[in-house]
Amino acid sequence: MTATELGLPAVRRAAPRDPARPADPRLVDSFGRVATDLRISLTDRCNLRCSYCMPAEGLDWMPRDEQLTDDELIRLITIAVRDLGVEELRFTGGEPLLRRGLEGLIAASAALEPRPDISLTTNGIGLARRAEALAAAGVNRLNVSMDTLQQERFATITRRDRLSDVLDGLAAARAAGLGPVKINSVLLRGVNDDEAVPLLRFALDHGYELRFIEQMPLDAQHGWERSEMITAGEVMEKLRESFALTPDPAERGGAPAERWLVDGGPAAVGVIASVTRPFCGACDRTRLTADGQVRSCLFARTETDLRAMLRGGSSDAEIADTWRHAMWGKLAGHGIDDPGFLQPDRPMSAIGG
Repeated sequence: MTATELGLPAVRRAAPRDPARPADPRLVDSFGRVATDLRISLTDRCNLRCSYCMPAEGLDWMPRDEQLTDDELIRLITIAVRDLGVEELRFTGGEPLLRRGLEGLIAASAALEPRPDISLTTNGIGLARRAEALAAAGVNRLNVSMDTLQQERFATITRRDRLSDVLDGLAAARAAGLGPVKINSVLLRGVNDDEAVPLLRFALDHGYELRFIEQMPLDAQHGWERSEMITAGEVMEKLRESFALTPDPAERGGAPAERWLVDGGPAAVGVIASVTRPFCGACDRTRLTADGQVRSCLFARTETDLRAMLRGGSSDAEIADTWRHAMWGKLAGHGIDDPGFLQPDRPMSAIGG
């Protein structure tokens, strides 16, 4: 097994213009991975205040003039799809539904050739009234974050009493044909760790696909403790008390979730074990922040500034070349279990999921 497959960190190297990089127009790295999935953060703002993400008072939001404009975003997305081999786009936040003109951005992306697969990750607030418009604009599928089925717990975790809005959003997304509608859930020790089975039953009853995600060190408070995290193994133990789970025989590829057939299928549940079972060796993602920084990894501590190139008059070819070389320097893995691991300066809300 290689260091890449184990998710171990590699020696940091200078990314720009490495002569060893092959003459490949795609976003390849020195370990042979190819980034075909672009995660696009549209804003760092959010209308929830999840305790494992940010403080109750929120954060100092990014000034509007630092965010990429719609035209700048579309230009970078076009370069990624047309010139760099990107095949999938996922729009994230913060909360992407807070981005003005979201449907227009999606429609412009859907009009590209070759047409990319388009998905959206949202907290579901406001989704009920926009699901049909999002589907019409070109969204293929979406993920909705929901960590509990209990109203009081939801208000405690998110510091907002909006569970009914999320449930309405899920139903509207399903009705609009945005399937499979996936639910992303994080279990927190002593808070909602008794809801693994109820959440899965709810998903099965309503035709959603549930994905449990290990809590990651991406909180703004930098208060994450590995010992407090509910692991993928613990989640599986809880689920197996009530369900028969068998590995999905379908090829996983670069998907972050390990999928398990529930009671023989076809329904499935996913587990994203970013911390305890890293999947860095198959990573196919590149990330763009709302202020135009390329990140080769969710946990990267370095970024490449494409906004400055956009606003400085660089050509599409120059931007594409810079992006390629930024990805060439991607590390083998995030190294969360390494003693020298340092949490990124940006929290999840400013990076995008």
